Amino acid sequence: MHLLAQVRFSGSLSMAPSRLLLFWFFMHFSYSDPGSDCPRTNTSLLNFTSQFTMVQHQLRGVVSLIDDCSFRVSQFDMLSGSDVHWWGALGDDLQNLTKGFLVSDSILNQTYKNNTFIVSLRKNVSWDQVKVLAVWDIPTASDFGHVVLSNYSVKESSNLSYDEQPTMFENCRVLSDNYRIRWSYKEGEDAVDIGLEAAIKIQDYMAFGWANPNASGSFMVGGDVAVTGFKGDGMPFADDYYITQYSECMSNDDGNVQGVCPDAMYEANDPGQMNNTMLIYGHRKDGVSFIRYRRPLKSTDHKYDLQVDPNEKMNVIWAIGPIKPPDSLRPYFLPQNHGGSYGHLRFNLSENINECLGPLDAEEKEDQDLVIANKKEPLVVATGPALHYPNPPNPSKVLYINKKESPLLRVERGVPVKFSIQAGHDVALYITSDPIGGNATSRNMSEVIYFGGPEAEGVQASPTELTWSPDRNTPDLVYYQSLFTPKMGWKVQVVDGGLPDMYSSSVSLDDQQVMFFWTLSENSISIAARGERKSGYLAIGFGRGMVNSYTYVGWVDGSGKGRVNTYWINGREASSVHPTNENLTHVRCKSENGIITLEFTRSFNPLCDRNERKECNNIIDPSTPLKVIWAMGTQWSDDLSVRNMHFSTSKRPMSVLLMHGSAEAEEDLRPVLAVHGFMMFLAWGILLPGGILAARYLKHVKGDGWFQIHVYLQYSGLAIIFLGFLFAVAELRGLTFDSLHVKFGMLAILLAVAQPVNAYVRPKKPASGEEISSKREIWEYAHFIIGRCAILVGIAALISGMKHLGERYGDENVHGLSWALIVWFLIGALTVMYLEYREMKRRRESIFGRSSFVMENVDEEDTDLLSTSRVATDKESHSSNRMEIQLEPLSR
Repeated sequence: MHLLAQVRFSGSLSMAPSRLLLFWFFMHFSYSDPGSDCPRTNTSLLNFTSQFTMVQHQLRGVVSLIDDCSFRVSQFDMLSGSDVHWWGALGDDLQNLTKGFLVSDSILNQTYKNNTFIVSLRKNVSWDQVKVLAVWDIPTASDFGHVVLSNYSVKESSNLSYDEQPTMFENCRVLSDNYRIRWSYKEGEDAVDIGLEAAIKIQDYMAFGWANPNASGSFMVGGDVAVTGFKGDGMPFADDYYITQYSECMSNDDGNVQGVCPDAMYEANDPGQMNNTMLIYGHRKDGVSFIRYRRPLKSTDHKYDLQVDPNEKMNVIWAIGPIKPPDSLRPYFLPQNHGGSYGHLRFNLSENINECLGPLDAEEKEDQDLVIANKKEPLVVATGPALHYPNPPNPSKVLYINKKESPLLRVERGVPVKFSIQAGHDVALYITSDPIGGNATSRNMSEVIYFGGPEAEGVQASPTELTWSPDRNTPDLVYYQSLFTPKMGWKVQVVDGGLPDMYSSSVSLDDQQVMFFWTLSENSISIAARGERKSGYLAIGFGRGMVNSYTYVGWVDGSGKGRVNTYWINGREASSVHPTNENLTHVRCKSENGIITLEFTRSFNPLCDRNERKECNNIIDPSTPLKVIWAMGTQWSDDLSVRNMHFSTSKRPMSVLLMHGSAEAEEDLRPVLAVHGFMMFLAWGILLPGGILAARYLKHVKGDGWFQIHVYLQYSGLAIIFLGFLFAVAELRGLTFDSLHVKFGMLAILLAVAQPVNAYVRPKKPASGEEISSKREIWEYAHFIIGRCAILVGIAALISGMKHLGERYGDENVHGLSWALIVWFLIGALTVMYLEYREMKRRRESIFGRSSFVMENVDEEDTDLLSTSRVATDKESHSSNRMEIQLEPLSR
């Protein structure tokens, strides 16, 4: 293949006679030009012209059939491949393309930048054999782009007319080194098609629009822009935004919104009519985002849309940067700071211009998820629909590893890799040197099989577990594929031993999104953490939650330097994230294909003043479980006033057993503890005090109603105490005495149990006029003291329990509940003081009144205190004028 000419649209074109002669020379002698001996017999495709469908490698261009032997390619862009050729096939699907054939001897192993040239067919190839003309990479069976040959795009007159591909436009301007705008506008139309393409991360946005024509200094404020990008599922979006100030879109207390906000947020009552940007097409290929949308020039929204005159030069604005995904409060994509990638320029839609010379070439072209194997966690191999397969064409069903579609798999030499194969009986996994798979021998190709085969198949109900151990002879790049169907899998990167070999222990944290590694030394611990998905930063923390945790954040800054910073977090706001100065050594952080890995070494017990520096309290005891949490986000900044957003966090902490090399998920026991706390409050805060009050202040009421109330309330309180105790012990899977709350609680339970035992062994009450025995007197003192002490210790257990809950989970409601509990008992104390005052007043007014300072007095019958029946045995005492004062020293 030879270069014929380079076409650039720059107004008028002039050429000197010498250049014309040189041009004719190259045309006539440097090409396999068919000349006059090539017939034009295929009238159905005569003068056929069409644009290439971009599949990968940023391929664009126009193909025109000249005659039976050749075709012309113009405006041709393409990133280089390994062994790329012109390819013919009967269809554009996997089966037909892989059975295709060479149609030309021309080789396309270079990068093309808006080139134009003529290609000759092989002598044994005719257009009747070709239904699809493709640019094909033979070693990887990759379709870079193709044209379907049919007569619908045949030129009918001198004006060429064909269906325009969504990636092709009439004009193009360069906004920055990695950002371009393409557009097509036809005179007289009321809309313009705009294409934005940028070599950015998939989490970033692209914005373009018109500036406020009345703006003098700040072009952004008052601007009408379209914000485009990709959702979490890889689908494109394009929305209409209006800028009121330089900030993220925020809602005020009065409901008004300010910042870079969607038009729909300004008009919450009628959001459906505000988005005048219509998405047409979008894709993410080779690390380049591309979105095509249409916007009206004269919008019906005169409040937030600017009117565009296509024949005048107007100020336009643009920006690229990270974007915050929607949440439950704000269901819109919200652009964050642009990081300096923004600008403005003068722009005329009617101007014909093409500044874009060649395709955008991203540094990181691999968008597939990365799965890093380790020797403990098996890789679950299944199948699923092909949504974003990296190497089209492909079958409709492809391999998934750990729920990720055809990810890039990374293994380490010397580290066994365990596969749990559950992809179906028709999919046999194998590791091969062939990038296509599907048994290369069936295509008369040779391959080396490193692992797997017909036996490596299974289903979810009965998976097959096999282990592969890559060794020093395993190549750096192999492929996991299906033995029966080609192009279901993707690449396996084989690297020298890494983290699993460097650290003695490792566990997968919550949701299997972060791997945690460690090695214990005599006085220190070496720690590493690695994310399992692409992110801008990775954070791990020691604590039960984000609040009250010591956190280590690893990220790569703008200069490409890996950094690890330490923080103390005591709240959920940015102001609650406090930088600390922990003494870390052997600090490393790197980002590989968007995967963050951080490493550091620290001592178990920091040697510093705990009162002066918060981080000095961050002590690690290898003998106790270490609570570990994690978070990932798009970006991190030293300036904590910038919103360092996270898009994924652990839902619960993992208890890492450092000395045993294992971990277990810590369950959220707040619902369990809430039930336990409510039952204990019901017993110690209502029922048991109520029983005491009944025995103390209701004895003057006729009958034995006070006794029944006392017994029933005490029985109920004891039963609820036992249920609450057993409920907590069962859910916590044991009982430990390492907290003050447990000590108070167990003492309160022992005192409560002592009361019914005390009542069962009480001495008999003396008869009327008989002197009280010493045993009876001791019993009355014991019953009085034990009952009151039980209540006091029970109240202490309730309050310490609330404090323990707050320390364990950092719940914001615990503080308020603790004060409510204290207020409840203060009200109870005031009630007792009032009832005591009424009792003393009643006694003074009654000549024959009784007095009692224990749970029962001399008027109690000779029945068991906790019995539900009572036998009156001393009714004569009611008519006696004597009054017995109990619990006073008696000297008789």
